Amino acid sequence: MARTTLFPPSDPASEQAADLPTHPALRPGRGSDFAELARRVTEAGLLRRRPLYYTVRFGLVALALASCVAAFLVLGDRWEQLAVAAVLAVVFGQLGLAAHDLAHRQVFSRRRPSEIGGLFTADLLLGMSYGWWMNKHTRHHAHPNHEGRDPDVSPDILVWSRGQAERARGLPRFVGRHQAALFLPLLTLEGLNLSFNSFRALGGPAVKRPVLEGTLLVAHFALYFGGLFAVLSPGRALAFAAVHQGLFGIYLGSVFAPNHKGMPMIEEGTRLDFLRRQVLTSRNVRGGVFVDALMGGLNHQIEHHLFPSMPTPALRDAQVLTERYCAELGLPYHRTGLLASHREGLRHLRAVGEPLRAARAR
Repeated sequence: MARTTLFPPSDPASEQAADLPTHPALRPGRGSDFAELARRVTEAGLLRRRPLYYTVRFGLVALALASCVAAFLVLGDRWEQLAVAAVLAVVFGQLGLAAHDLAHRQVFSRRRPSEIGGLFTADLLLGMSYGWWMNKHTRHHAHPNHEGRDPDVSPDILVWSRGQAERARGLPRFVGRHQAALFLPLLTLEGLNLSFNSFRALGGPAVKRPVLEGTLLVAHFALYFGGLFAVLSPGRALAFAAVHQGLFGIYLGSVFAPNHKGMPMIEEGTRLDFLRRQVLTSRNVRGGVFVDALMGGLNHQIEHHLFPSMPTPALRDAQVLTERYCAELGLPYHRTGLLASHREGLRHLRAVGEPLRAARAR
C-alpha cells in the first residue's frame, strides 16, 4: 500500500496536509472498528504465547552477555576492550528489548513472573528502573504523540511540534534551533539519561518498590564500575564506559525513534477512537529477519500498539491482516524503509524548530 502523506497542518514538511479531526478517512464507523480487527487476529491465533521463541531468544542474549564478560576478563587492561564495549552496547540494547517484551506480558501471561523478569533485566542488568519505565511507557501507549499526555513527546530538551517550539524556554529553546543536527549526538547520552531518571524516580509515585529497585540499581552500577576499574586502568575504564554507553544510547534511540517521530501529533481536544489513535501516530519499518532482530519486532509498531501483549514473532503476520483491514476502511497506514523512517523523523525535527531559528534571525 502506498505511504500516506497525512501530517498535521502545522508541519510545513507536508505536501498534502490534512486535519486529523475532519479528514474523511479518519471518521469512525458504527460500532468498534477495532473489535473486528481483534476478532480476525484472535481467530488467526496470533495472540498465543510463544515460549520456545522466547526461550531461544533470551538464551542467545544471555549467551552473548556471558561471552562479553568472558572476553572482558580474558583481554585484561588493553585498548582492544573498546571492541568488547561496542558489542556489549548491542547486547544491552537487546536486553532493553527483552525488558520491553516482559513489561507488555508478551513472554508470560501472569503479572508476577513478568515483573520478576523485568526487575532483573531492567534494574540489575541495565541499570534502568523497571517501575519508572513501565509507568512512562504505559502512558505513551495510551496516548501516543498526544501533546500533554505522551511523555515521549514532552519538550524536555527537544521540541516535537511548532506549538512547543513557540512556547520553549531555556535549554529546549537553545537546542530546538538545531535539533535535527544534534539528534544523533544527543542519543549517545540516552543510556545515562535513563539511569539518571530511574534514580530520580525512586522517590516518586511511579516506582512502587523503591527500596528493591534502588538496591538493584546500586548493585548494577557497583558491578559495572567495580568491574571496569578492577580490570582496566582509569583512562581505559572511562573510555570503555564512554564507548559502551554512547553506542548503547544510539542503538536504543535508533530502535525507538522511527516508530512515532515525524508522525502526526494529536492536539488537546482531538477525539479519535482506539484504532485510529494507534494507527495514525505509528510508523512501520519494512525489512526482513535482520530488521526484526535489530528492532526486536518494534518495526511492526502499528500492530504492537494495537496488540501490546502480542508475542514478537506474531507481529509480521498481524501486519498483513492490519494493513489489509485499514485498506478496507480507507484508513492511512504508513510503512516505509529503515533509512527513510529516520529521514522523516529528522525532517520533522528540523521543520518544527523553524520558529526558533526565525526568531533568532529577527
